[in-house]
Amino acid sequence: MIKIILKDGSIMEMEKGVTILEVTKKISEGLARNATCGEVDGEVKDLRFQLKKDCNLVIHTFQPEDLQGKKAYWHTTSHIMAQAVKRLFPESKIAIGPAIDEGFYYDFDVEKPFTDEDKANIEEEMKKIIKEDLPIKKFSLPKMQALELMKNEPYKIELIQDLPENEEISFYQQGEFIDLCAGPHLQSTGKIKIAKILSSSGAYWRGNEKNKMLQRIYAISFPKASMLQEHLDLLEEARQRDHRKIGKEQELFMTHELVGSGLPMYLPNGATIRRILERYIADKEIALGYQHVYTPSLANVNLYKTSGHWDHYHEDMFPVMKMENEELVLRPMNCPHHMLIYKNKLHSYRDLPIKIGELAHDFRYESSGSVCGLERVREMCQNDAHIFVTPEQIKSVFGEVVKLILSVYEDFGFNDYTFRLSLRDKNNKEKYFDDDKMWEIAESQLREILTELGINFYEAEGEAAFYGPKLDVQIKTAIGHDITISTCQLDFLLPQRFELEYIGEDGKAHRPVVIHRAILGTFDRFLSFLIEEYKGAFPVWLAPAQVKILPITDTQHQYANQLKEEFIKKGIRVIVDDRNEKIGYKIREAQLEKVPYMLVVGPKEVEENVVAVRSRKDGDIGTMSIRKFEQKLLEEIELKNG
Repeated sequence: MIKIILKDGSIMEMEKGVTILEVTKKISEGLARNATCGEVDGEVKDLRFQLKKDCNLVIHTFQPEDLQGKKAYWHTTSHIMAQAVKRLFPESKIAIGPAIDEGFYYDFDVEKPFTDEDKANIEEEMKKIIKEDLPIKKFSLPKMQALELMKNEPYKIELIQDLPENEEISFYQQGEFIDLCAGPHLQSTGKIKIAKILSSSGAYWRGNEKNKMLQRIYAISFPKASMLQEHLDLLEEARQRDHRKIGKEQELFMTHELVGSGLPMYLPNGATIRRILERYIADKEIALGYQHVYTPSLANVNLYKTSGHWDHYHEDMFPVMKMENEELVLRPMNCPHHMLIYKNKLHSYRDLPIKIGELAHDFRYESSGSVCGLERVREMCQNDAHIFVTPEQIKSVFGEVVKLILSVYEDFGFNDYTFRLSLRDKNNKEKYFDDDKMWEIAESQLREILTELGINFYEAEGEAAFYGPKLDVQIKTAIGHDITISTCQLDFLLPQRFELEYIGEDGKAHRPVVIHRAILGTFDRFLSFLIEEYKGAFPVWLAPAQVKILPITDTQHQYANQLKEEFIKKGIRVIVDDRNEKIGYKIREAQLEKVPYMLVVGPKEVEENVVAVRSRKDGDIGTMSIRKFEQKLLEEIELKNG
């Protein structure tokens, strides 16, 4: 007999050699029907896997919060799709077909890209394979036999040749289709209920642009048709909220091939929003004692060798530029510059904390396939700061940063967010600075600080910066994605590498600790998030144009422009639509532009010195005096409402 400890802590005793599926049946038939895979002592296994010793067992199902359970389901469907393609296109060569966070894809080497008709036929063939309910069987082979089996699949041959010696080479077979795969998979193709092909695109083999371009098909599958429809509705909502689509419609930013991939240009409307964001956060920081600086976007490569970034980060940096007797590089981050600013003069313990902030332009070498609108760019502007503290000040200053984050989120109306304590992966010596004692001190201190501050958090290994642990604020986007906005990092390493000091109360030299923090992250990504969060309908205080004045006829143009001048003096952003168009057309267009307020002015409004107010949110709200409307608008801007 063996002991099986389940996720809820309960213990089952069963015969040695029992499969995970048999365990699920013992618990309940419902669980057996819905289970997709199991996790045995941290390793994901098929339900057919035999348990031969005492273990911890987690049973996964297709549930919204169970990504591993969904991935087993989707990975099985990726094999069904590959089988369908091989049936319809026998000469095609198969590459890889992993499950991803939202479905799966498979890469194929085919003569020409898949057409819409091809994809419809593949989907129909997938339905047939599901209906056939083919058993899915796993087997393993020695390397030479594996190579012989896959002799007509060059991409599988390459993958097998790259496997370490003595590693299991496993395959899964369903009907006539065999694929090199580590699993896990469901027991048969009939376990899949409904699948949908979503899109296709080109993709370089192994993500290397020097390799051949393959054809990638993205798809998804679900146990219920209603779940598929919900997902398709979510995709449509995501399409409507896509910041690239809205950015083009509202003339916020543009890109051009002559400028380069990942290098967006802000148009006047987008530049207005970004300027408001920059002034907003700078004013908040100045009120809290931050001192803002400007540092160059170029630096000698030795700066990053001193900081350690070159060893851990140089692959994400642009190539070195050799000039006379110097080697220069575009900076990917600002911390080394700020270390030197601190070191520029002697500091006493009385001076600390010293808060150095910068709205800094940084450059990172993102591949052309990963750049995306404002969300992922090659040049970004960071809301960055570094706070130099004594060890005794860490807790209070860290708490101040958290309060600043919460204050900002309140201004923007953010409610759905969590705090993540990002730790190093102890087994990855290459990714993180190798100093166990330093890491243990930093991680335990940060954990203690968060606990004492009463912050609910979860821990994530492998998400730390190379020099220290950090607090990341994970926020849910309007379409359900989990992204990092704000971050606050504890750093004992860079002060050591730059030999930073302050004179303590005892008259001796001491080493400060650095708190790295970014409240808005990069303005580019933050703006892309806001565009999608507000669906382009920015609150009054952020809207590029807060008011649009709509004269009914030419005779009201003078009055409309007088209003415009008065509003501008009050700091209100206003435009006049003086085109020779019908008023209904002007109103509809202003609504599409999502301007918060429209002021319709006709002969009556001119005569009575009033405005007819239409709200983007509430529609027609009646006639107001100019002063009353100004007061209403300025109050909304001040309170950041609307």
